[in-house]
Amino acid sequence: MITPIELVIFDCDGVLVDSERIAVRVYVALGAELGWPLTEAEVIEKFIGRSITSNFEQITSRVGPSRAALWQERFGQLHRAAVDTELAPVNGILEALDALTLPSCVASGGHHDTMRHTLGHTGIYPYFEGRIFSASEVAHGKPAPDLFLHAAKEMGVNPSACIVVEDSKYGVQAARAAGMRALGYAGGLTPAQWLEGPNTTIFDDMRELPRLLTEA
Repeated sequence: MITPIELVIFDCDGVLVDSERIAVRVYVALGAELGWPLTEAEVIEKFIGRSITSNFEQITSRVGPSRAALWQERFGQLHRAAVDTELAPVNGILEALDALTLPSCVASGGHHDTMRHTLGHTGIYPYFEGRIFSASEVAHGKPAPDLFLHAAKEMGVNPSACIVVEDSKYGVQAARAAGMRALGYAGGLTPAQWLEGPNTTIFDDMRELPRLLTEA
């Protein structure tokens, strides 16, 4: 018997806010500047969906600690400036959130201050205030299940009664590892085939989310 859904866990970047296009562009620019030339496809494959800590561990191993520190500093500056001028909610997410009747929270690889900024800038923060969890709170970021299990525990819900809305291959892998169902959003940068797998439904229009939750 399938356990009814009691909690919807949202990723942040690429699911709530359309920030991943900004992040990819900044990674490509900084890579060219600091000694690790990267294509957009390589950035999506290596970085999107992982925690900030994991990403900069990769960068450090490639360009060394001093250039990685500069990369991290410059990324923060460039990303924040772009967010302030061009960040928007993911298309259709506000309608989906307004129609959502289930309890919900956010579990993201980003830091709390970054999420406060991006979610605040797009008007989404009030939907989740007090129910936002960061990979900085756990030992291992996605694709490990730690963050989603932490969110479920804090929300008082069994993992089998949770469903995760994700747009990255590392995110859906983490959901499966946590014993949760997943909705893989393929309307962004990640190819749909990267999201496919057990207990995962693929969709490409956020306005379909309320209906999909009733069918999960």
